[in-house]
Amino acid sequence: MANWQEQQQEFKIQKGIRDAEDSLVIAIEARLQQEKTYGDLQKSQYRNLMHVADTTSSIAVIKNFLRYQLGREDKWGKGENSLAEKIIEDIDKTLKLKAQEIINKSESNEAEKLKKVWLELTRRYLGYGSRYLTYLNEVKKNRNQSSE
Repeated sequence: MANWQEQQQEFKIQKGIRDAEDSLVIAIEARLQQEKTYGDLQKSQYRNLMHVADTTSSIAVIKNFLRYQLGREDKWGKGENSLAEKIIEDIDKTLKLKAQEIINKSESNEAEKLKKVWLELTRRYLGYGSRYLTYLNEVKKNRNQSSE
């Protein structure tokens, strides 16, 4: 019986993650549209962030990497209004709250499941950001070429 219940909880969790995708895309696109919060962020810098997110099971490691990047160069912006800090804010507030909602709806209160859902939402959020940044950089490149 417990196995069936666990399967149902997992199904609800996966459905909750899929249902959250639109809000994740909207949130990261809104951050990246605020070009004044960051410098000339290129795909390679963002790819490094994605690599960290994909190879860790720790939200703290992802946030640490963002702050490291913030301290080393201006591509992620400067200070508390930087893109890096805004992404960290989304991870700590929006994504964690969404993960908690998903866990509550699945009727599972395990802290370990919350951590896994939060990490999955974070990875997806950042992944959608990578795609959107590629688009924004191409738009910027085309804009610069047409003004020459």
